[in-house]
Amino acid sequence: MIRLKCHAGVGGRVEGEALVANDNFSARYDLDRIKGVFSRPDHRLAGQSYVGRILVLNTAKGGVASAWMLHEMKTRGLAPAAILFNRANTILAQGAALAQLPMCDRFEDGDVTTLIRTGDRLIVDPREGVVTILDRADPVG
Repeated sequence: MIRLKCHAGVGGRVEGEALVANDNFSARYDLDRIKGVFSRPDHRLAGQSYVGRILVLNTAKGGVASAWMLHEMKTRGLAPAAILFNRANTILAQGAALAQLPMCDRFEDGDVTTLIRTGDRLIVDPREGVVTILDRADPVG
């Protein structure tokens, strides 16, 4: 078990599987919110489903539209379980709070996209500012 400290975030405690990319995130431009997949062709997660997974990405991009889209995705049951960033913007943090979508950022041990691997089993506890890696996925390659 590995514990990673981060800035206290928003939302409740959740457990799930990580989907990781050293890329940025826009709910408006990167996702097909009807199919539940990353749809921007040059995004590192293009074609992969984000539904029910814990997204681990570099930073949030976009504004108010991206924020309210988190709420829309959550109400339709097509949202990620949580989102972890190296750095989130305040608008997306507000959107996550509105959607009751767990979100954390600013990890003490460095770049979260290298600390966590796709397939890792995680517990995200935003109120405590802790992400626990329960089971490690095999390294790629």
